[in-house]
Amino acid sequence: MSHRLFILFLLGIHICTAGLSQSADPPTVHAGFHDQAIQINGILDDDAWDVAGMISSFRMVEPHENSDPSFLTEVRIIADAKNLYLGIKCFDPDPDKMVVFSKARDSELDDEDYVKFVFDTYGDGRSAYIFAINAYGARYDALASNRGESEDQSWDAIWEAKTKLLSDGWSAEIRIPVNSLTFRKGLNVWGFNVERRIQRLIEVNRWTAISLDYQLAQTIHAGHLSNLPDFNLGIGLVAKGSTILDWNQSADLAGKVKWDNSLDLTQRITPDITAQLTVNTDFAETEVDTRRTNLTRFSLMFPEKRQFFLEGSDIYDFGFGLGHTLLAFQSRKIGLVEGQAVPLQLGGKVNGKLGNTQFGGLVARTGLVEDIVPASTMGVIRLKQNILKESNIGMIGMIGDPMGRSGSWTAGMDFTYQNSEFMGDKNFIAGVWGLMTDRADLEGDRTGFGFKIDYPNDLLDISFTYHRLGESFDPSLGFIPRKGVSYYRLGADYMPRPEKWNIRKFIFESSFSLYTDLENQWESYSIFTAPVHFALESGDRFEFNIAPKGEYLKQPFEIIDGVNIPDGAYHWNRYRVEFEAASKRKIYGQASWWFGGFYGGSLHQIEIEMSWRPFSFLIFEAGFERNIGALPYGDFVQDLYGIRLQLNMSSNLNLSSFVQYDTESLSFGTNNRFRWTFAPRGDLFIVYNHNMAKPIEERFWLYQSNQLIVKLVYGIGM
Repeated sequence: MSHRLFILFLLGIHICTAGLSQSADPPTVHAGFHDQAIQINGILDDDAWDVAGMISSFRMVEPHENSDPSFLTEVRIIADAKNLYLGIKCFDPDPDKMVVFSKARDSELDDEDYVKFVFDTYGDGRSAYIFAINAYGARYDALASNRGESEDQSWDAIWEAKTKLLSDGWSAEIRIPVNSLTFRKGLNVWGFNVERRIQRLIEVNRWTAISLDYQLAQTIHAGHLSNLPDFNLGIGLVAKGSTILDWNQSADLAGKVKWDNSLDLTQRITPDITAQLTVNTDFAETEVDTRRTNLTRFSLMFPEKRQFFLEGSDIYDFGFGLGHTLLAFQSRKIGLVEGQAVPLQLGGKVNGKLGNTQFGGLVARTGLVEDIVPASTMGVIRLKQNILKESNIGMIGMIGDPMGRSGSWTAGMDFTYQNSEFMGDKNFIAGVWGLMTDRADLEGDRTGFGFKIDYPNDLLDISFTYHRLGESFDPSLGFIPRKGVSYYRLGADYMPRPEKWNIRKFIFESSFSLYTDLENQWESYSIFTAPVHFALESGDRFEFNIAPKGEYLKQPFEIIDGVNIPDGAYHWNRYRVEFEAASKRKIYGQASWWFGGFYGGSLHQIEIEMSWRPFSFLIFEAGFERNIGALPYGDFVQDLYGIRLQLNMSSNLNLSSFVQYDTESLSFGTNNRFRWTFAPRGDLFIVYNHNMAKPIEERFWLYQSNQLIVKLVYGIGM
């Protein structure tokens, strides 16, 4: 089926099902107006709250859809020329039973009591800013991603919040400066929704989007926040300066001290267009990557953590259904080469929206690293046009190469059809994409294309995916673990909620995936089934899997140092037993055991993750992974250990220590990070890294390197 016929097919579905939609007028709350600053203390004792618009008509989403909530929730909203204010009162007759433990900024709040808000500042039902808070004042912010089905929590905004524990629940006050958001100029009605979670009951209540099939970030189902004023952004300029002291020492080099400065400028050109400039950027405060074992032939993908690239990152998402097979634009390729930092001398971005067109552009200049990479200039441009009610069509273009290879460019188009009122009240998504790339060292087929059809709903989740990647398809700024393949995947999950036997939900999963070469010779396949998988009303979960697999090796594969698997066809069966304890407890965790065949032998994989929260300010996390392989070509054992300690005195004062060790590299590393947010735009970071190794031939640990970083960041808004 050609791309054109596929698009016509989707439009036909839209026309045929449009009449079945049963949209109703969304609920509306009017923002109160108050021209005096409100003191943020968490108590809601300011007279301004008397003029606030209020929401209290929540409905249960889970466990009993559209039922009355167990406890009352009240949310009040006020706006002035520069801020949005939210006042929250969460009633609870037994506040001592609340599940609340996090204090750190950007904590994962899904496992505790929280209130979460989404704002659709363009009123188009496609994007969302997400804010959440728990009873201890831990702040969480994110952008909607994956068409509202997930959240990108790497995004950070400037906002403040305070909470107060009460005898009948808890309350909170929040101030969000509007210059932390982009929005359509002159639009005085935004999409808006609120969600409250009561963790000990595993209960979710919302203002609107009352369906297990919908996610909070799907703002097409949001209510309306009206009566918003014409916001005053001033001149819209934020200047943020950083100074950094870096002491570095290794076993081969004496200690060196380097002092450097950097500057970041953010200019609001209009309320919905933002430009950024970064000079001599340093990402020293970014936490280290978590180590992972890899028993495949293909590279692992690690997430972006650097704030400059995370701002507006949702704009650069390309294609629907690419998943782990391809990432068209991976910003980690800029300034990071094989895990080593490359100086980012200058970078600029423009992100925004004009009418129904969303756009983003990024240019970066990286410096020379002797004997590794030359200086290089790279850029990307992205356009997305909203069409129909929830769909979009777009293009992407990229130039430049991190390794300095000449003639590098990539260009492509994508179309995603989305209908969250399919057959009345179900989700349906389908998309098609195509990419072409070139570089001086590439010859042959340099194209990639694919499509996905998805029916992602609570009871049934069915999807089919197809990708074809040419043998020379190698985008310089993308991530592609394998090329020269066709990829097929069919998935079908059935997830009934029996409301008996103390079972909250069954999750009967099944999928089949297949890779072939471009001559249709199979290369690998995987079948995944979950004949037993259920979640209890307590939040505990048990799963048993059966997973036949196959690999056709066209050349020998060194799975681990000294263990080489010969070429040929291999088939085996894998099995998994997994148990997860409910995260509402102070001590919880997850344990899984994969066992069965593996390349003509056997492989046992044991993974254990544990968390202990003895106090609200202290969290211990530990992880262990062991791979035990017994193959005709050699045996091996891999161990990976990770321990994290978090000391969170408040949302603005945190200390974390992360220790990792693995028996493959035989290296031990610690990353210790202190962060003090002393002002809304002011941060002090102190980072200490220490690395040691113990080669097999040595009796004692050997020192590798030390690093101490002190970074002061302060910004001024105008």
